[in-house]
Amino acid sequence: MTPYSLVEMGKKEMKKETGLGLSYKKDENFGEWYSEVVVNSEMIEYYDISGCYILRPWTMTIWEIMHDFFDAEIKKMKVKTCYFPLFVSPGVLQKEKDHIEGFAPEVAWVTKSGESELDIPIAIRPTSETVMYPYYSKWIRGHRDLPLKLNQWCNVVRWEFSHPTPFIRSREFLWQEGHTAFATKTEADAEVLDILELYRQIYEDYLAVPVIKGKKSELEKFAGGLYTTSVEAFIPNTGRGIQGATSHCLGQNFAEMFEIIFENEKGEKAMAWQNSWAYSTRTIGVMVMVHGDDKGLVLPPKVATVQVIVVPVPFKDADTQSILDACSDTVKKLTEAGFRVEADLRDNYSPGWKYSHWEMKGVPLRIEIGPKDLAKNQVRAARRDNSAKVDLPMANLVEQVRDMLDDIQKSLFNAAKEKRDACIKVAKTWDEFVEALGQKKMILAPWCDEEEVEKDVKTRTKGEMGAAKTLCSPFDQPELPEGTLCFASGKPAKKWSYWGRSY
Repeated sequence: MTPYSLVEMGKKEMKKETGLGLSYKKDENFGEWYSEVVVNSEMIEYYDISGCYILRPWTMTIWEIMHDFFDAEIKKMKVKTCYFPLFVSPGVLQKEKDHIEGFAPEVAWVTKSGESELDIPIAIRPTSETVMYPYYSKWIRGHRDLPLKLNQWCNVVRWEFSHPTPFIRSREFLWQEGHTAFATKTEADAEVLDILELYRQIYEDYLAVPVIKGKKSELEKFAGGLYTTSVEAFIPNTGRGIQGATSHCLGQNFAEMFEIIFENEKGEKAMAWQNSWAYSTRTIGVMVMVHGDDKGLVLPPKVATVQVIVVPVPFKDADTQSILDACSDTVKKLTEAGFRVEADLRDNYSPGWKYSHWEMKGVPLRIEIGPKDLAKNQVRAARRDNSAKVDLPMANLVEQVRDMLDDIQKSLFNAAKEKRDACIKVAKTWDEFVEALGQKKMILAPWCDEEEVEKDVKTRTKGEMGAAKTLCSPFDQPELPEGTLCFASGKPAKKWSYWGRSY
């Protein structure tokens, strides 16, 4: 997917002023469709620096809703909020060799102040392990200083890539990053999975996107860490997996490098066990890709900035003021019941135009009020997810709107899961694997769990569409009958793993 040039963006803006609707269909040109949806729905605006995007209020509300859920949950786990500087000294950055090698091409550097060259260039954080851990070594002295559990909500910068995509691959993005230290591996292991479960909830319960929880291969794990767990999503239209969020056990590698040493209860010196975990604004892009359609954005009610839009439908000679008053009363009633509701009372747009506008923006439920509805003391409700329309009596509107929004949330998840599951194919041989890859499937295959074999699969599948790699080995492992062989090497298989192309 390539971003629009400024000229193309100018054309898009002109088109937007003259009419609504998308130029591209999701099934025909996914990349252009996606770029058009995120702009026309007013989620993002392209910026004059490639790979950087303006996140508009329609996006930031979604981020705030996820923030409020996740922040409250980690506070229950006694995680404290902090903030560390954006800048990293090169000496600290280079200290953890394996880790920084994993990020080296992506690190952006500040080399000048005004017209003066800096004596020592300063890096902008791609992630904060090397920023934070020198201070962990200062703060952690004895076992009573543990566990240390910190999280920051911030931005990071990762510069090196050729095809930036809004939300999915951007040079600056928002995220949370948790960094924790424990006296024992048992505590660290438990937290890794607790956090991963919260990430599953963000995707499945809030964004209505099905994910698979699992462990990354040694080749795909976080650089410098002991092991990485992730939630993996899949985009059926492109046949690509996407890493949704990660929870890493860092082991004692960073503790050794940064001398995070404490005196345990026996008075002996010991090294801390550490974790780091993060999810980012990428989550929002995954949601757009999974649910969006040829009319635009489709938002799950739990994260929608506006859950219900109320539109007056006055006909000629109708009592327009009474209709407008009914719209305002409906907004008031639903707002008091806790819903996020607005009325579109603009008189310079037709009801049909407004329908298209709010469909483009993905509002889950539209309520229409016309003279006939007024006479019958009812409203007409239209669902964004399946376009179904139903008349609702005013008397119990709150209960029925609540039920409809709950049903939309569930229906979006179920529809996405059905599509995702239809894309999963079991492959036990190399030929089956190659055939499934050609069909843009997510492939579940028995694997010998050897790094060289994974490298070989990448080499053998390299092409215009990109090479296949492991997505994760699911925690929910199907039975592996004795004598099952690895699909790629013919050696005895040790586990089932998901494979495919990915973002």
